[in-house]
Amino acid sequence: MKNRREFIVQFGLASGVLAAGSNLAQAQGAMVAESDPQAKSLGYTSLATKVDKAKFPKYAAGQHCGSCTLFTGKVADGPGGCALFAGKQVAGKGWCSAWSKKA
Repeated sequence: MKNRREFIVQFGLASGVLAAGSNLAQAQGAMVAESDPQAKSLGYTSLATKVDKAKFPKYAAGQHCGSCTLFTGKVADGPGGCALFAGKQVAGKGWCSAWSKKA
């Protein structure tokens, strides 16, 4: 009986840890869609070279999410978090009108 109880307890704990890890990975893995209302209002694009320069004259070549102070990712070219899009990731090579140079 003791082994069965231990197994059930350990199985329950392991299942809980896996479920929590899966939810966290899913939340961190969700990419911001360019069609998202907030993304649209900020002119977000997943590829900075596609920015409409007539509509967003502030854009300058070389600006991208990976070089922005709001970007919380570790790899400049990969996806990462953004302070503006809680729980979602942005493309490291993306851009939006809130871009601000990292110090």
